[in-house]
Amino acid sequence: MRVARLSVWLWICLLCACQGPPAQVSAIRFGLAVAPTNLDPRSATDATSERINRLIYARLVDYDAHARPVASLATWEKLSPTQYRFRLGTRWRTFDDGTRLEADDVAATYRSVLDPATASAAAAALSMIDRIVVRDADTVDFLLTRPEALFPGYLTVGILPAEKIAARYPFQRHPIGSGAFRVLSWRQGGRLRLQRKADGQIVSFEPVQDPTMRVLKLLRGEIDLLQGDLPPELLGYLQRRPGIEVQRVTGNTFVYLGFQLQDPACARLDVRQAIALGIDRQAIIRHVFHGAARPASALLPPEHWAANAALPLIEADPARARALLARAGFGPDNPLQLSYKTSSDPLRLRIATIFQQQLARIGVDLRIQSYDWGTFFGDIKAGRFQLYSLAWVGIQSPDIFRYAFDSRSVPPAGANRGRYADALSDQLIRQAQAAPTPARQAQLYRRVQRRLLERLPYVPLWYEDQYAALASHVRGYRVTADGAYDGLITARRVN
Repeated sequence: MRVARLSVWLWICLLCACQGPPAQVSAIRFGLAVAPTNLDPRSATDATSERINRLIYARLVDYDAHARPVASLATWEKLSPTQYRFRLGTRWRTFDDGTRLEADDVAATYRSVLDPATASAAAAALSMIDRIVVRDADTVDFLLTRPEALFPGYLTVGILPAEKIAARYPFQRHPIGSGAFRVLSWRQGGRLRLQRKADGQIVSFEPVQDPTMRVLKLLRGEIDLLQGDLPPELLGYLQRRPGIEVQRVTGNTFVYLGFQLQDPACARLDVRQAIALGIDRQAIIRHVFHGAARPASALLPPEHWAANAALPLIEADPARARALLARAGFGPDNPLQLSYKTSSDPLRLRIATIFQQQLARIGVDLRIQSYDWGTFFGDIKAGRFQLYSLAWVGIQSPDIFRYAFDSRSVPPAGANRGRYADALSDQLIRQAQAAPTPARQAQLYRRVQRRLLERLPYVPLWYEDQYAALASHVRGYRVTADGAYDGLITARRVN
């Protein structure tokens, strides 16, 4: 293994030495592991698309570092438990086509989200909206069917121009927003070029799936910035390279192991508990991530206002895991055979192999199936799996529990991909939604998290740190805990 790694580093060094000086271009070239797929903020669900949409579209409300809602396009006041009034400010009020963003556009955006024909991923979370009333060009009221103490925090969809919505304009391919950037060009599956409105700085998003090639391109001057999706060895290598700055912050990207609960084996709680106890996440964090992650016991990180920081961590216990499998009827004469789906990303494949080795010690025969991202994610959304691993990126609203675990949120109504159904979980989630104050909601969401740890529809694994590597001529970029690309709003290239 050490010889193989050494040859990789020598290959990198030789290739870098053979290259001439980088081309003098004004764009900041951002290397992506996965290309965006949908630039309509109503329907985008992959992390890359959502992060880029934040740059293109303005939204009524955003979040602070503790996931509490703060004003963005608009301030708000609560007129009654079921009526909220939003007043638009002066920033982000001009769409890319030159028209002014007004309250009619806000109303049209959210009405379209609620329209079943739009098939918006945000529709279920906003189902409490009864009516949207435009008071004047700067003021819009949302009237609800029930009280919702956290309602402003749901209004994070990017605002679209009403006339274009009525004309069924294809925003997913040709965005028109009022955010910090406008789209210059986009070749689907390929390069996406944005221009910052404040000063004309161009950002070019360039998909490079292979992590080693992304590093090579950064070192050769063919890209200027990359963020996330690197094996720790490559990140450590970049930290030692002159002319490269590596930024790292404690992150909140939640990585988990998911089960298909309609599968006869995975439907058994003792089997899920055995798998949870068979995985040594601390060893993976120490040896694979080199400490750049922290173990998780719930979806929300400890710093979130609704987190349950009192939950215990699951510690590896192979002996107890084997006993649980024996109780479920599995053993040397009847080994538990399971398939595990993952993407073809090298780091995820490496972790899959470690899972395979760790679970073999407790008597589980784990078969790894890896696919390109599109095929893999399509299978997960369709429920075609026994086990899989994914991450929730940048979670802010505790409505994630309804979206991912309520029995009514099976796709396409939500992201309950494992078909989890538990009466107590449903009851607690719905009580939390209807609670009159954030404090009471936090109490109920903490109970939800405890129940999920007991029932294990997911095995919580870890929160991964966020990091970026950038060439020295890129200034003003800062990586954030949620992995957003918002640092591009202030970044600049200095030639």
